[in-house]
Amino acid sequence: MAVVFRWLLRLASLAVALIVIGVALAYYLGSRSLPDYDKTLPVAGITADIEIVRDNSAVPHIMALSDRDAFFGLGYVHAQDRLWQLMMMRRTAQGRLSELFGRRTLRTDTLLRRLDIYTAAKASVEHQDARTLDALEAYSAGINARIAEINANSLGRGAPEFFLFEAEIAPWQPADSLAVIKLMALQLSGQIGDEVLRARTSLLLGDEQRLSDILPDMPGSGVAALPRVAQLPQGSGTRQASAAPVGGDFLWPVPRRGLAGASNVWAAAPERSASGGTLLANDPHLGFTAPTFWYLARMQLKSGGVIGASIPGIPALMVGRSEQLAWGITSSYLDDQDLYFEELNPDAQGEYRTPDGFKPFETRQSIIRIKGEAPVTLNLLWTDNGPILPASQFNLDKITPPGHLVSLAWTALSHQDTSASAAIGLMMSQSVEEAMEVSRLYVAPSQNLTLIDADTVALKLVGAMPRRDPAHESLGRLPSRGWIAANRWQGIFPFSANPEFLAPEGGIVGNTNNKLVDRAFPDHVSYNWGDSQRVQRWQTMMQGRKVHTRDSFVEAQLDTVSPAARTLLPLIGRDLWYTSEAAPEGTPERRRQRALDLLANWNGEMNEHMPEPLLYSAWLRALQARLIRDDLGPLAEEFDHVEPLFIERVFRDVDGASAWCDVIRSATVESCTDIARLALDDALIWIEEHSGKALESLRWGDEHLATHEHPVLGQVPILRYFVNIRQTTSGGDHTLQRGVTSGRGPNPFANVHGAGYRGVYDFADPDSSVFVSATGQSGHPLSRHYDDLGQLWRRGEYIPMSLDVGLARAASVGITRLVKP
Repeated sequence: MAVVFRWLLRLASLAVALIVIGVALAYYLGSRSLPDYDKTLPVAGITADIEIVRDNSAVPHIMALSDRDAFFGLGYVHAQDRLWQLMMMRRTAQGRLSELFGRRTLRTDTLLRRLDIYTAAKASVEHQDARTLDALEAYSAGINARIAEINANSLGRGAPEFFLFEAEIAPWQPADSLAVIKLMALQLSGQIGDEVLRARTSLLLGDEQRLSDILPDMPGSGVAALPRVAQLPQGSGTRQASAAPVGGDFLWPVPRRGLAGASNVWAAAPERSASGGTLLANDPHLGFTAPTFWYLARMQLKSGGVIGASIPGIPALMVGRSEQLAWGITSSYLDDQDLYFEELNPDAQGEYRTPDGFKPFETRQSIIRIKGEAPVTLNLLWTDNGPILPASQFNLDKITPPGHLVSLAWTALSHQDTSASAAIGLMMSQSVEEAMEVSRLYVAPSQNLTLIDADTVALKLVGAMPRRDPAHESLGRLPSRGWIAANRWQGIFPFSANPEFLAPEGGIVGNTNNKLVDRAFPDHVSYNWGDSQRVQRWQTMMQGRKVHTRDSFVEAQLDTVSPAARTLLPLIGRDLWYTSEAAPEGTPERRRQRALDLLANWNGEMNEHMPEPLLYSAWLRALQARLIRDDLGPLAEEFDHVEPLFIERVFRDVDGASAWCDVIRSATVESCTDIARLALDDALIWIEEHSGKALESLRWGDEHLATHEHPVLGQVPILRYFVNIRQTTSGGDHTLQRGVTSGRGPNPFANVHGAGYRGVYDFADPDSSVFVSATGQSGHPLSRHYDDLGQLWRRGEYIPMSLDVGLARAASVGITRLVKP
């Protein structure tokens, strides 16, 4: 027995030793790719030495004597900190993920090959202006210099992920950057899904009025520029009635409904600023990842210093400021996509119907290589309207008639896309007027661009706005017949037709993805907007004081009060507050009374430490499910986020909307009060099964975890604990500090989409401006800068956003000098 024990002990010791050695080896190999910020490196392709000072948050301050060298430096630091992210974005745009991940990403590759955005990017290179071409080439050279350094010095392949996935790193090219811009346009757009969902819902309901309930049009005339404070009617801005009562697969790049691009931005003119200088606050919203999409940087250009947030792969600061200008963006929700049914010729294969008769598809074959399997050959098809989409994607097979295919018209498919020239020109602009002029070059993605200089504030919708025929049979809201001439695009509106708000009288402009303007079709901009709630709170906070400061803009950015909760709770609970009979402890009735007592005294603040936000959110989620489940059947699963306008219409009985409360399949006629009570019980049962805690002990933050997942390794056992970042957060779907919930799965209230970047710029004292990102600068899980900004972001704190390189140098974590050999 002793012998057996000794051998077991030896084997166990050997196993432990092997594990320790394996972990040590993995750490050693992984740490080889940790970037060294303090070095001197000879590189080819620069005209003079470049100095890159890393401040204590690892934000690079790129000091160069020429613009070309500054863009070289930006490419180098992007590759130094985010090489894996760069390569993944390029592979996604090219439709080449399956070479690494096998069949799991075939669906994604198939879509990107059919959209063919990489070909459009290559064709667009020659349409950039001279300074942009120079910047693209220099930026590419900077990335390639880092790749050459990794290969020459055996620096762990540049990122730990490359040890897990055999991937050759091809040199970066200018077309790669343009393809990344187009990929971002895809990730920010949701019009395809909206058209398909509207079509599917209309087929089920068959009632135009009920369709208007569940997919409501945004009410009101639109908000962008606010009036003078003195001109506001008494009590306005405190509450605005929403309506008069009067998949994704692995690495799938298309957002689910409710998770397309979003953002907040607002600006104040000198007369609305306590310090007499203009102010701007911006927080763009994207899906959370680890690391975040955003990368903070400062560049020294001939036009002066610029500082802000870039996206790895794109040689520009997409948001930020210079000494003379600051700019911020929000998703415009411009309707820049249309789906078309293309009728096949029953008598001739390979032809589709046009206004002038049948004609052949434009065709090309494309081969997708799949790791461990035989390659797949796609037969790509194009029509006059655009590429043919796979019937198996976007639920197109559920709405496409027999003998038809579906094509897509989309501005981002342009082969003459000059958006990169616009982004780089914007960085170099010296005034609002100059920035507005260069913004003519934007094509896609469309954004609301907010600008300030020393004296002026402005907001302009930028990007190509499709011109539709007034006789369009679906107004662009549903897939339409592609062979009808009136349904086809009639070109692009002139830039002057894009909504513009320049130096408004009230001194405040802003956007929360809300409706900008109320125009008749075809000048309408969009029928689908991203917000009907946050804008109410924004108006209140902007008009609640005559003048603003940097700190008041920060306060608005971090505000967690839900106007939706303040509007809806009095409606759905009006017949339930304090009306039930006394019930003994432990009964469902007593638990319901306790929940209603908590909610009755709640002010709508979605604070992570409070139970009420979870009670409210679970109740509303259960309520919407009960209202629509019997009418829509399985399609109800697609409505996985609460639509406040729908709930309000139902409980105010707008145009008979209370009909949703009656359960069609039951003999009893249910009232809205009945459904509200049943939904509250549903919510309380879910909470008890999910948490098991007393209601008073619940914490919204325990469910509303900001979920920054590594896109590839985030679900791998053991590794996910090292690469994913979890943070308890306040806010919700409809607060200015927006944290959109997942809406499905075992954790429907996980925070998966929000402000990956926040910045507030004060031109009274520019160097007092502040910014922060949601994770950290590095994409390397072993780096202390992988998540060091995350806790600041979670607590609503910022770091200085100064152009003073001396401040960065005083607390630097390293200085890199790129020198001519």
